[in-house]
Formats: sequence, structure tokens, C-alpha cells
Amino acid sequence: MTLSPLSIASLRRAMAQGWRIAGATRAVGLAYALLFTLGGLAIIGGLLAQGWTPFVIAAAGAFMLLGPAILAGFFGIAEAFEAGEPVNLGCIGRGFARASRALWALALVCALLFMIFVTDAAILYAYMVGATPVWLGKLLPASANVLSFVQWSAVSGLFIAFLLYCVAAFSVPLLCERRAGLVEAVVTSVRVVFGNFVVAILWAFLLAIVVVGSVFLLPLLPLTLPWMAHASRALYREALPLS
Repeated sequence: MTLSPLSIASLRRAMAQGWRIAGATRAVGLAYALLFTLGGLAIIGGLLAQGWTPFVIAAAGAFMLLGPAILAGFFGIAEAFEAGEPVNLGCIGRGFARASRALWALALVCALLFMIFVTDAAILYAYMVGATPVWLGKLLPASANVLSFVQWSAVSGLFIAFLLYCVAAFSVPLLCERRAGLVEAVVTSVRVVFGNFVVAILWAFLLAIVVVGSVFLLPLLPLTLPWMAHASRALYREALPLS
């Protein structure tokens, strides 16, 4: 499999291509992304109602760990659009149906890392913040305990997110298109990330800023999630061209 080098120009082209496809398939993309937006609303609302306001920050970051598992649906949308086929909700199911079964094994890894991070964050929260409710209106100025929780949960999350990014960033697209088996896809993903380390880390940073920021401002998520998903597919095609 041929690996092509990535550059800052590659990121610009991927973002532009992702925006174009997201705009052309907006209705279906919005409907698909709305599922995760409503889920996020329920989780954040529950945390706020319980007075676990600082934990919202960790929950927003945790969404990035589940992101790779939902890409197949966006791949189905993009494939239908590029093939000139009708773009509807059925494209999402076809995207998952066309993907390799190994994608589900990788999705389980994502879920496992998600649970590890959430468990670690909950332990840190119990130890550093405790059972005293922290309501949204009284979050600022933040106490030293809250700041410590945010700091150490971020350290834990960054390590797990980096591990998952190396493994899944390019393996998920390969599995969605059945271009490789699980082991080859994961090895290739790691090779692409470390072979283009600066650009790959910059892309990870952009993804995190846009997606996590949109989780905090939930009405933005149905707009930004399709954009970033299609841009990720475009960047994958730059790094691992079909021919």
C-alpha cells in the first residue's frame, strides 16, 4: 500500500473537501449528527442536574474516543454522493454494512478506552472534588480542587486519546473501505501518523478543538461533525490514495 506524505496544504484541501461534501449532503449529515447531539445533551444535562459541572469538561473530551466508531455512516453518505446516487438515511446503514467486520473489533477498543478514561476521570473527581455539588452558576471562580481535576483528567485523556488516534485515525477508513485487515490497517495507521508526525498532530489538534468545542456549544455539533468526518476521509485519501 502506497503512503503519500502529508503537508499543511493537505490539511487545507481536506478541510475544503470535507466542507463541500458536508454542504452538499447537509440534510442527511445533520440528521445523523443530531443523534449524537441529543445523546450529548442528555449526558451534559444529567451531569449539570447532579451538580457534576466540572465533569462536563471530561465528558466532552471523552466524545473524541467514540468518534472513530461512527465514521462508517459518514463514509456511506460520501460514497453515495460521489457515485451520484440518492443521498438518504439508508446510506448510513450501507456505510456500516460495507465496512469490514474488523471495524467492530476496533469499535470495541474505542469503547474500552472510553470506559477506562471515564472510570479514571470519575475516580479523580471523587478524590479531588468529592460529593459536594458544583453548580454551573457557582463554577467560577474555580476552586483549586476543580482546577486540579481538570488538569489531571486532561493529562489522562490526552494519553489515551493519542494512543487511540495513532491506532484508529487511518485504520478506520481502511476498514470502512475493506482495503486491509485489522492488523494491517492498524500498522498502516501508526506508520502514517509517525511518518507525518507534525501534520498528523496538527490535524488531531484541529479535530479536538472543533469537535470538543462544539460539544460545549451543542447546537454547533450537527454542523461541525459531518464537516470533520468528511475532512478526515479526504485526508485519509491524501495519505493512502486509491491508486
